[in-house]
Parts: sequence; structure tokens; C-alpha cells
Amino acid sequence: MRILFVANTLPPHDLSGVGEQVLQLAAGLRAKGCEVHLLGRGPGGARGPKVLFPLTVVPALGRVLKSLRPDVVQVHESDGGLAALAVRALRGRRARPRLVALQQVSYVEERRAVRTLAFAGRVLGRPGAVERRFRWLKAPWQILLGKLSARLADLVLAPSQATARELVRDYGVRRVGVLPNVTGGLEIQPEALPGAAGAEGYLLFVGRLRIRKGVEVALEALARLRAEGRPIRLLLAGEGEHRSALEQRMVALGLEREVRFLGRASAGQVRALLGHAAALVVPSIYEGMPLVVLEAMAAGVPVITSRVSGMPEVVVDGQTGWLVPPEDPVALASSIAHAWGDPAERARRGAAGQRRCAELYTPAGAAETWLAAIESVPGRSS
Repeated sequence: MRILFVANTLPPHDLSGVGEQVLQLAAGLRAKGCEVHLLGRGPGGARGPKVLFPLTVVPALGRVLKSLRPDVVQVHESDGGLAALAVRALRGRRARPRLVALQQVSYVEERRAVRTLAFAGRVLGRPGAVERRFRWLKAPWQILLGKLSARLADLVLAPSQATARELVRDYGVRRVGVLPNVTGGLEIQPEALPGAAGAEGYLLFVGRLRIRKGVEVALEALARLRAEGRPIRLLLAGEGEHRSALEQRMVALGLEREVRFLGRASAGQVRALLGHAAALVVPSIYEGMPLVVLEAMAAGVPVITSRVSGMPEVVVDGQTGWLVPPEDPVALASSIAHAWGDPAERARRGAAGQRRCAELYTPAGAAETWLAAIESVPGRSS
């Protein structure tokens, strides 16, 4: 089977969980004997900046479809909306290629998550100007493209049952299959991150710094613990439009000694950071299925995460990590204190998470699920 994946963000040019998932699934399918090709930005692909990818990928896609004649084309995220339209237009009444849309999030929910964070009537954080522009200018376009690709596709896939329900509700599709994200299909060597030199035994956050990631909630939790005489270190790996606001909040809470901003981190650097982390903290108010959660589980690192979106489908409270209510620094502080103060329990939950990841979130398993889903599409042509 010849397969073409169309994606805007592909490593190593872009540091993106979505892009790495493309590579993980491709690795699993290749191991099953499939011929997998990637179409992204760069030589032979879409030209120009990332923001124009939905438009510039269309001519490149036309050339690849003509030369490759794939059996299946899979578009990723809303960036593939116009590519999906091109596939349907070019294939006419023919059954080939089948069109798959893999959506990691609902942009309707992503847009709603650009809001003020508050707890017990007190503001913890507010979205900045860049995020407000996203809410009012970019998000409607992403929603439109997301609906377009989902409604044109022969098969729509989501990384969790929660996201699948969101896509049915928000994008108007009747049925969405579930294809969990995976890890373990790529050879990634640990690579030291200069800003983390000498750090041992810390909490770790990895991700783009934006309001929906809930980092202010984690900072508030750490401030509460420090006030109780329990200072705990947190390393933040990632960049984003919200960094300046978070740095200001760190200073306001007096956490300069406990919190360190590391900036962008490669996959190898994240692997190295996980090697010395006590736990991964994911205090988001909205998520899809973050790759770093699976990477932490694979490394035997327990996860402390908000009970949002598909997270309860991955992290089992009391067994592989801790689930807490979103936007609740008191509950988060309690779980952090428990994890930090009980190394044996951390090790137990980390080991359970490692077993769960090896059983459920592998490229081989994802490839089997994907191929079974393709076989279920009426009128498939090999």
C-alpha cells in the first residue's frame, strides 16, 4: 500500500508533537510493509512560511499525486483542509486515493481555551495580545479548514475518545475513529541542554508556552508549597507567546530560585531532561494527547496532569500518575507534594506507566489500528 502523509510541521525542521507523530506512525506502517511518503515544507514540498502552508501545499500535492499515485492520502490538522479539497477534486469519481483526516484537537475547543485563568475568584493569568489575535483572527480560519478536511475525508481519526466526541460535536462529522498517539518508533539519543546543567530531581514541564497549558496554575501551586516550607524545583522546556507573562508571574510569586526557563528543547534534550525528572507536570486546561506524556511514561517517569480532554484515557489516577482538576492550584500542590515526598510511590507509578505505554502506545499497535480503519472504509481501492 502506498501512503502519502501531508503535514505542515515535520522534524527536524520543526519541533512539533504533531510532526513527530507523523514520523512515529510512518515508522509503524513501514514495519508492516507499507510504502510511506511525506509531504511537508521544503524542497519538493510546499514553499514559503508555515502560515501559508494550507495554500502552498496544494500545487506540490498535485505533482506528488500524479507521480506517486498513492492508495491513501492522510492530512493532518486544519492545515490540511485545502489539501483535502484538492484530493477530492483531483480524484473525481474514482475510489482512489482514500482520504484520511487526522485531527489532534478541535479548534473550537482550542479557541475557547484562550481565556483568563482563575481560582477561587482570583485571576491567575490572562492571555496576551498574540493569543487574543489567535482567538479572533486565526482560530476561525483554523476551524473552517478543520471542518472542511473532516467533512471531505473518507475517514476521520482522533487521538482519544474525548477528542473524537469534540470533533463530532464541533465539526459536524458523524463518526470519528480513535488512533492514539504513540512513542518508541524513532531512534532518539539523549542530548544535554545547557540551561539544565547540574539539575537533578525536579519537576518538568515540556510544551509551548501559552495560556491553555496552565503553567500559571503550576506556579501558584509551587508558591503554596514554598510558603509551607517545601520548595520544589520546576524546569520549563519550551518557548511561546506567553513566556514573558510567565516570567513576570514567577517574579511576582518569588519563585526565581525554584523555577528555570530553559527555552526550546529538541527531542533528544527532552529525553535527557526526563532522565533526571521526578515527575512530569501537565497542568493544562485543554489538550489533545501530548506526546511528552507518552515519552515520560516510556521513560518510567510518573505524570501529574489535569483531568481534561483525553488525559484520563492515558494516565490512570493512582496507578500511573496523578489526575487533578484543571485550574486548581490547591489540588495540584497536594499531588505534587505527594509525588515529591514519596520516591517509592513515584517509582511504582512510573513503572506502571512504562508497562502501560509498552502495551498500548507503540507504533506497531498504531499501524495495526490504522490499517484496520482503512480496511473499514467502503469502496477502498488497493
